Amino acid sequence: MKEVLRECIGIDCGKDEHVASFAVMFPDREVKQLATLTFKNSKAGFQKLMQWIKKLKAISNYTIVMEATGVYHELVACYLDEKGFYVSVVLPNKAKHFAKTLTTKSVNDKISAEMLATMGLEKKLLQWKRPVALYNNLRQLTRERDQLIQERSPIKCQLHAETSGAWPNQASIKRMKLRIKMITAQIVEIESEIKNLIESNAEVKRKVKYVCTIKGVGLLTAAIVIAETSGFNLVLNKNQLVSYAGLDVKEHTSGTSVNKKSKISHHGNKYLRKCLHFPALTAIRHSENQKQLFVRLVSKHGIKMKAAVAVQRKILILIYTLWKNETVFDTEYEIKKSKNELGQSRKNALKELA
Repeated sequence: MKEVLRECIGIDCGKDEHVASFAVMFPDREVKQLATLTFKNSKAGFQKLMQWIKKLKAISNYTIVMEATGVYHELVACYLDEKGFYVSVVLPNKAKHFAKTLTTKSVNDKISAEMLATMGLEKKLLQWKRPVALYNNLRQLTRERDQLIQERSPIKCQLHAETSGAWPNQASIKRMKLRIKMITAQIVEIESEIKNLIESNAEVKRKVKYVCTIKGVGLLTAAIVIAETSGFNLVLNKNQLVSYAGLDVKEHTSGTSVNKKSKISHHGNKYLRKCLHFPALTAIRHSENQKQLFVRLVSKHGIKMKAAVAVQRKILILIYTLWKNETVFDTEYEIKKSKNELGQSRKNALKELA
């Protein structure tokens, strides 16, 4: 038997059952799949998984990789995290792109589990951390509010069409008004719960207060951002945050023949992008810094929406910075920074002359 360099378990998660695959990597970088297990998405199934893992006789603690399949991966991820395993949860698009690099073109639960195990052996993946209960509750509430607003919008359109017609049906109008009233009441209730949840934690309340000093950013925007990023606990730097939101610029050029226009990737959290749209428009009107950025970009390429997206990206980075540094937004920060840089460059120039 060859010496084993690394070991990994890949788990393909489903609604009722999961499929696990155990793979090893040898010093010559060869990957070999050794065992497969199908188990239920329940406590009894998780205990079966633990017994299977014990029989594998690992040389060290396993890396366990799974795909973020809706919410079906959460129970097993929490269970394995409690048992002290190194769990990594990868985004579906990353798993899909990695699968394309392999020779196998078929797709089923077993092959997907083997692909995740191979990915864990060949890639250095970040460890998954269980979300804090407060941020998890915030995420559920903010997403429920967003869903209710989407449900209310078409009803309002139907009501407008019905009341503007030549033969309006009063019974239909009455029912639509009642539905709108009910949904609006639920939205108000959710917003109250969001506010109470933030105020229940002194640290979060203080940090949200700092974030809300940014022009255009209110309590709901701050709540959505911290909910979707789990309080920035999984964010290592600004670039990773921008990429997670799907606001990173995607370039496609090759030689002299391919030179496509750069655009944002959209491969990220849609809730973050959505919640930053109106704050960006407000900031363009009422914040001098953001207005200057918007005008400068529009004068450069003439596309207003593209400039507005740049403002969204700027606001997201500002939220992250104020949250981490626990400080209020300074409108003169850029001016002070440029003055300091100018002063430092002059000092360096004088030192060289001396």
